[in-house]
Amino acid sequence: MYERRFFATINLAYVYDKDAWRGEHIVIMYKLIAIDVDDTLLNDELVVTEGTKRAMEEAIAKGVTVTLATGRMYASARQIAEQIQLNVPIITYQGSLVKTLLDGKVLYERSVPTDAAKELYAFTEKHGLHLQLYVDDQLFVKEANEKALMYSRLSKIPYTVAPDFEELLEQPNTKMLIIDEPDYLDEIAEQLKALIGDRVHITKSKAHYLEFMHKEGTKGHALRFMAEHLGCTMDQTIAIGDAWNDHEMIEAAGLGVAMANAIPALKEVADYVTLSNNDEGVRHVFEKFVLNAE
Repeated sequence: MYERRFFATINLAYVYDKDAWRGEHIVIMYKLIAIDVDDTLLNDELVVTEGTKRAMEEAIAKGVTVTLATGRMYASARQIAEQIQLNVPIITYQGSLVKTLLDGKVLYERSVPTDAAKELYAFTEKHGLHLQLYVDDQLFVKEANEKALMYSRLSKIPYTVAPDFEELLEQPNTKMLIIDEPDYLDEIAEQLKALIGDRVHITKSKAHYLEFMHKEGTKGHALRFMAEHLGCTMDQTIAIGDAWNDHEMIEAAGLGVAMANAIPALKEVADYVTLSNNDEGVRHVFEKFVLNAE
């Protein structure tokens, strides 16, 4: 049985056998780093700092694969990836879609089961909720209300108004999302877990976003796929995040890192807590565990 420990006083990340430890340090050479976007890679001004960009570039030059792992649509995440000049597959839609940047090839894809999607839609209609559908990397809403406008501005993605969702529900939905007040979403989340929780993964990327994906459409599943695709072990992976939807990949990664601004529940399962998104927390992780590790 192995236990992973990370000491803040040194730059070594090592694994030891707690039953037969002889004090031998084993340096882990990380090969894959997956980074959440909002409130992790981006600061509150929605910017990737130059210092963070440089740290990422240095890691890539050392042979490390750096990718994004976000709840955003591929079209939205691609804009961020191009800003930092990534050319690898990226994890989008909470892990429901892994797609290459160079040629747009789909490597991993999971859709919300049709029966569950229809039940969720019926629930939102009954309770007058704002529901968004994601089909073929396009965003669909029933009406152009303030929730849709705010979401579109943040993601920098246009939406299409489709008053009748019936036809769209027959197509593969990569993700479905409800926008509302945080406390109310927590309340209905429990009802929806009882209704469709056996068929879908339910999570939050932000306090006012309740999201629904395939059971295997998590960042944890996608990170495992990426590691296998690239030929590295999970011990050689780092995942960095801040919110509910990062839980699965933080637990799955060899080194799970929570931001200082992360929700308390994520800090509890993380191996390491870095600085906040406004203090270049991602840069700190690169420098501590990759660039300056000995």
